[in-house]
Amino acid sequence: MEILRSLPWRVIRRWRRRALGKPDLVTPDTAELPPSAAEALGRAASSDFARLFYAHRGRPAYKWTHYLDAYERHLGPWRGRQVRLLEIGVWNGGSLELWRDYLGPQAVIFGLDIDPACAGRVDPPNQVRIGSQADKGFVRTVVKEMGGLDILIDDGSHIADHQRASFEALWPLLSDGGLYVIEDLHTAYWPGNYRGGFRRAGTAVEMVKALMDEVNRAYHWHGRIADVSAIHVYDSLAVVEKRAAPSPAQISVGAPSKAAG
Repeated sequence: MEILRSLPWRVIRRWRRRALGKPDLVTPDTAELPPSAAEALGRAASSDFARLFYAHRGRPAYKWTHYLDAYERHLGPWRGRQVRLLEIGVWNGGSLELWRDYLGPQAVIFGLDIDPACAGRVDPPNQVRIGSQADKGFVRTVVKEMGGLDILIDDGSHIADHQRASFEALWPLLSDGGLYVIEDLHTAYWPGNYRGGFRRAGTAVEMVKALMDEVNRAYHWHGRIADVSAIHVYDSLAVVEKRAAPSPAQISVGAPSKAAG
C-alpha cells in the first residue's frame, strides 16, 4: 500500500513488533500516524467511523484498523440515541472522545480504568471511574451510576480472568438489544502475563466459542447464560448481541405443488 510505504521505517517497525506479540516493548504513544498519512487514509475510508477516526486530533486513540468498519456496522444503529456506553480501558482518553463524536451529545459515556491518572484524561460530559474490571461489585456500581448499560467495550487489561470476571458481572446488566464487545482477543493466545494459550480453557476466546452453545440453547439442556442472540467474530474482536427471543419456529409458505394429471 503506497500510504504505508511512505511511513518512516521506525513506525512500520513498531507496528510489526506489535503484530508479532511484543506490546510490552512498545508504548502506544510512540507509534503515531503522521497527519498526512492519516488524512490519506481518511479519504480512502469506507465508513463514517473510519473517517472520524483518521480525522481525530484530540487525545491519543489506538485501534486496529480492521476494527473500524466493524464498529460502523454494530454501533451505527445507536447513533443519535440516548445510548449508555461503558469502555473498560481509558489509556489517554482518545477513544472516549471518538465514541462521543460518533454517537452524539445525548449519549452517556463512561470509562473505567485501574490507573488513577486516567481520571484527568477526560472532558465532560464523558466520565471516568477508577477501579479494577475484575472487581465485580465495583463494575456493577458504575453501571448503576450510569443508569444502565447498552454497550460495553472491554479494552482493559486483556488478562483472561479479568475479561471473564467483567463478562460475568456485566452481561446480566446489559439491556435487551445491547452489545458486549471484547477487543484484542489475540492476547488470549499468549501465555505469561495474559494467562492465555492456544485453546487454553478460561480465555476470552474459549468463552466466545462456548457462547455459540448459548445462541443454540433451544436445542440442548446445557445453557447457562441468558439471551445470547448472536455472536460476530472478527480478527481479535468479538461482538456479542443480547436479545430475549421466543423459541424458534418453522413456517412453511408457498402453494403446494399440483399433482400431475
